[in-house]
Amino acid sequence: MPNQDDLLQQHELEVLLGIMETKEQYRKIIKAAVARWVKDFQDNRIEITTVDDLRKLIELDIELQKGEL
Repeated sequence: MPNQDDLLQQHELEVLLGIMETKEQYRKIIKAAVARWVKDFQDNRIEITTVDDLRKLIELDIELQKGEL
């Protein structure tokens, strides 16, 4: 029968795995958004004045990769 420490460790592991899955889902969303931004830019639907949006997406992706969020 598992003791309280084992149950706590199991719970912490489950929480960490959930966080990792969520971060991976966010990274997929960000990658799709970056790809869409690049396509819209290539199709002249985005002007150079909106590059800040791309920078923010890239920074979010980097933070997710580092585990800072």
